[in-house]
Amino acid sequence: MKAEQRPSELTTTLHLGLRTASDSPAGALDEFLATVAASDRSIIEEIAQSEEKAMLIINRGSNLGSRFLITTQGASIGRSSSSDVFLDDVTVSRSHAKIESTSSGFTLKDSGSLNGTYVNNSSVAEHVLHSGDQIQIGKFHLLFVSGRK
Repeated sequence: MKAEQRPSELTTTLHLGLRTASDSPAGALDEFLATVAASDRSIIEEIAQSEEKAMLIINRGSNLGSRFLITTQGASIGRSSSSDVFLDDVTVSRSHAKIESTSSGFTLKDSGSLNGTYVNNSSVAEHVLHSGDQIQIGKFHLLFVSGRK
């Protein structure tokens, strides 16, 4: 006799499809700023003028619109609740990546994560970030904002 399958017993494969990236990082940032409230826009624009701080903004996925401040001390990114940028989903490794402040700006480094880290749809182990870069970590799509060149 064949066992009856219930919908709750079915498994699926997660698809971490890449999002179409804008041709220029600045264009992605402008597109995002056009969609936010004026009060949020002023905060983001203030960070975009700062050379000491940066910001990650979730622009696709759970917690859409959440903002994370990045200082010259850097930030850890992962599923661990002790991460500076806490992304709560199984597609994110506990210690997924980190952002470090260097003389050339802010650098994103993958920490050997299972699903990898992407910047502007390219898999990276390490990448110097520029304002408007689109970062994908698991199913989260984040926008990087900074005044550093």
